[in-house]
Amino acid sequence: MALIVQKFGGSSVANAERVMNVARIVTDTYKQGNDVIVVVSAQGDTTDDLIAKALEINEKPSRREMDMLLCSGEQISIALLAMAIEKLGYPAVSLLGWQAGFSTNSTYGSARIKKIRTDRLKNEIGNKKIVIVAGFQGICKYDDMTTLGRGGSDSSAVAIAAAMHADRCQIFTDVEGVYTADPRKVKGAKKLTEITYDEMLELATLGAQVLNNRSVEIAKKYNVELEVLSSLTRASGTIVKEVTDMEKMFIRGVTKDTNVARFSIVGVPDVPGIAYKIFNKLAAKNIVVDIILQSIGRDGTKDITFTVSRDNTDETCELLNNYDLLKDSVVSCDTDVAKISVVGAGMESHPGCAATMFEALYGVDINIQMIATSEIKISVLIDSKDADRAVNAVHAAFFPEND
Repeated sequence: MALIVQKFGGSSVANAERVMNVARIVTDTYKQGNDVIVVVSAQGDTTDDLIAKALEINEKPSRREMDMLLCSGEQISIALLAMAIEKLGYPAVSLLGWQAGFSTNSTYGSARIKKIRTDRLKNEIGNKKIVIVAGFQGICKYDDMTTLGRGGSDSSAVAIAAAMHADRCQIFTDVEGVYTADPRKVKGAKKLTEITYDEMLELATLGAQVLNNRSVEIAKKYNVELEVLSSLTRASGTIVKEVTDMEKMFIRGVTKDTNVARFSIVGVPDVPGIAYKIFNKLAAKNIVVDIILQSIGRDGTKDITFTVSRDNTDETCELLNNYDLLKDSVVSCDTDVAKISVVGAGMESHPGCAATMFEALYGVDINIQMIATSEIKISVLIDSKDADRAVNAVHAAFFPEND
């Protein structure tokens, strides 16, 4: 007997037919003698619909009330799935995040899990019930419901697997695993049988939407082996773990991220500590900065360019334009950009990866605006209009169709 945690995204439970399909997957696992905990997202576009309803009432709703509203989406999903499982003749109980023991900080809209009290989960499992948990949510010290941010249900599932010492954590999506690129948009994208935590974390952070990056961080920290697979087919998926045997495959994937804004600050005082002061200001507002470039100083000034999530555009603009230290500098922003990245742990021992990527972009006449590298990734910033062409060109360079 094993304890299996299964997570199903919104597309997997989008309608009654798919809810029943998920119920059959879950009960098939249960019939094999396993204990099962299921984490479910809101149905289909429910979260987006709820956000739209809120904006009809108030253009700037408080984050606390938004969390109260958005938590209702998962409540619908877990109750419907419990009903479907009961219809198939199996015992089930649905639990909201706080009922399942999720304690978070009080950062509404993007809360972090502090701990999970597992007493209720263990009790329900002990009574041989299939436990269905609302993903994406918890409760803070003020007894307010909180949400974990986009993709938070992945984090909920992995956190439960870690806290309960589950034997396996399965993430069901609408694709059959992790691919070298989005198979819906890139011809010849190949499914990976396995990938390391570090590679998956880079892919998730750089725009691959198959897994939430925070969930991969939790899996790596607590050594939770993940399996990404489709809820629509019974095909084998992709295993995410610490070490893989695929040494010959030095590039694991090509990603596109259009949720990017580029900021340029021209005429920054060329004095010690200026970069620290600027980026410390951004950090204090929880604004994550990605690619950073700084020019060589001239006439007592220098230029700094960096990227943030497009979601943080307005807040970043306001902060920089109202910062006295930059009163004599010129701040500009461009949201018509995209970040294209290649990821692979084997890049360190394979020279020429950057050249291959840049040649592919040159071959389709795409200009590179910024470049960032690490041991396992190369990222470039380009015009957003060129993003799809760029991904296809770079993917074709590293994964020829005749291979």
